[in-house]
Amino acid sequence: MNVASNLLSWITFFPLVGILAIMCLPSAQKQLIRLVAIVASAVPLGLSLYMWFWGFDGASERMQLIERAPWIQAGNFVVQYFVGVDGLSMPLVALTCLLLFIGVFASWNIERGLKGYFALLLLLEIGINGTFVSLDMFLFYVFWEIMLLPMYFLIGIWGGPRREYAAIKFFLYTLAGSVLMLVAIVAIYIITGRFNIQSYLDVNGNNVAGLLELARTKNINPQVLTANGMLLGLPFQDWIFWFFFIAFAIKVPVFPFHTWLPDAHVEAPTPISVILAGILLKLGGYGMLRIGFPIAPESFMKYRDFLAVLGTINIVYGAYVAMGQTDFKKLVAYSSVSHMGYVLLGAASMTDMGLKGATLQMFNHGTSSAMLFLIVGVLYDRAHHRDLNGFGGLMTQMPRYGGWTTLGFFAALGLPGLAGFWSEAMTLLGSFGPYPTLTIISGLGVLMTAAFLLWTIQRVFLGPLNPKYAKLPDISAREIFCQAPFAALCIVFGVAPAMLINILAPAVKSYLAMFPGLH
Repeated sequence: MNVASNLLSWITFFPLVGILAIMCLPSAQKQLIRLVAIVASAVPLGLSLYMWFWGFDGASERMQLIERAPWIQAGNFVVQYFVGVDGLSMPLVALTCLLLFIGVFASWNIERGLKGYFALLLLLEIGINGTFVSLDMFLFYVFWEIMLLPMYFLIGIWGGPRREYAAIKFFLYTLAGSVLMLVAIVAIYIITGRFNIQSYLDVNGNNVAGLLELARTKNINPQVLTANGMLLGLPFQDWIFWFFFIAFAIKVPVFPFHTWLPDAHVEAPTPISVILAGILLKLGGYGMLRIGFPIAPESFMKYRDFLAVLGTINIVYGAYVAMGQTDFKKLVAYSSVSHMGYVLLGAASMTDMGLKGATLQMFNHGTSSAMLFLIVGVLYDRAHHRDLNGFGGLMTQMPRYGGWTTLGFFAALGLPGLAGFWSEAMTLLGSFGPYPTLTIISGLGVLMTAAFLLWTIQRVFLGPLNPKYAKLPDISAREIFCQAPFAALCIVFGVAPAMLINILAPAVKSYLAMFPGLH
């Protein structure tokens, strides 16, 4: 297999080599197991960087690095291995590879069940990247489900005291969304006879229309499904829209489907919280933009005002609840609920600026939230608790840690010059035209985010030093190594946001073109 022509397959499936190698190693060879996990996650990271800088044309609106082959054929039932990336998915694939690579180093203190832990971590990487690159809806669903099991076990086995409760809650919420997604996929297949999301050329050079093209040209005929195309009192496109939306909203998570997230974050080990906030939540926003909204364009335009309201609730409610937390990790978890609200608000705006802000937010929040959960993990490993009222004065005892924390907090609150500023500012600017009142209300979320993050700095780092922590060691070189890439990305894309915006812009333009008559 040629690496250059099958780049996405190598990125997606190379961790499988690591899983097989780890399973063959003796459990006592812990350092060797860690080394294999490093290599198995480093290769996809290297390939994703090659893709970003040399293998991807950032000026193109087209899907790139396409691979297509028959997978399941049973009569008229055909599922393809059909993968590709554009400006929306390519940065998220690279971010996934970085997060999983750093996740291995952040897991250095894991001692129990090491083989199973790293095997599940690498399987999680396969599921996430496979979801981002899938252009066949059935393949998308398979990878979506692959993500579910490793995350369930990583929380349920290696998590905190209430790990079983948090894992089951995560599993049931996500599974409920998956069932709705599967029903929608099956219904669409019954009507269209295909799973391919994007159009492609067959072996004879004929264009085979994808589901998004059929939806855009209104060639999906709801009369095929039932006598009147109705289900639950809704026309075909409406219930398809809501089934997909709920499935993806649970993952974002969108209010009121968010309640699994704080429990999962609090009980998950630090590296899993980093991956959960850094990339798993983005799969919900990505699913909405790749499938959920374009597959039912008329329904989306009908309900987008309501979605904008939900996005605003996420922003303000998440920040308000975060302000009342005394558990450091739960505070960061609710801040993620708030920040992901910008994705929904920007997507609902259907403006070029708003959509660029939403897509930019998915990447930027991935870097800043990863920093924040790593920051929490450093302190928890030393103090063995996360009660914000139990600290104080740590800046004098742990000055390097205080500096990294301050940088991470400022990146999260959207300080000008750091990446989060541009995504939030562009989202609000793009949303102001269609939704001025909601945009003004969302601005309260920015204010509250600054309030609870600065208050956290005050409680943890300022004032007199708590004598209990007079001998806490400062942040280690390994912990700095884990945080440095995310800090660098926050700074680089804060100073030069065009480096990322120019990659996203063609995909946003292509996305808006799927909604004829929008402007």
